[in-house]
Amino acid sequence: MDVADFCADAAMPSAAVPLHDHHHDAEAFVAAVADACQARGLRLTPLRLRVLELIADAAKPVKAYDLLDRLKDEHSGAAPPTVYRALDFLLENRFIHKLESINAFVGCHHPNEVHQVPFLICDRCTNAIEICDERVSRLLNEQARERGFIARAQTLEVHGLCAACAKAPQAGA
Repeated sequence: MDVADFCADAAMPSAAVPLHDHHHDAEAFVAAVADACQARGLRLTPLRLRVLELIADAAKPVKAYDLLDRLKDEHSGAAPPTVYRALDFLLENRFIHKLESINAFVGCHHPNEVHQVPFLICDRCTNAIEICDERVSRLLNEQARERGFIARAQTLEVHGLCAACAKAPQAGA
């Protein structure tokens, strides 16, 4: 499975760069990660796989302690270090992203690519949208280089309201 299986072209903006929306297909995502692990010679242990499945099945970003609560129902010995080791493996191998501002995790739609992407995070429903557009990352890297700055990582998270929440009346209003 490749990137095209996770991204579908949407409307073309005036700059003729395609926008991408990700279709949530948890099974396909987990299968792609399993294939990537096999191709790279990585060990996807049952616990790592289960953490990945829980993240993939979640429609929204999920916090480590929420993962732990779900794992405790299945694995009585599940403890914070166990979950964090699984998350570290998945992060290190670019299978998931950590949303720093909300301390939560989402699946990476491009598990076979080294990339840094911005996220749009809804402050009302906590949905996170991965932006598949290299222009922002490229611009930040260019600006850093022009200033002699050596960038090691980028985290760009834009908070606001998603389209659905912006249209919906606010509870209690």
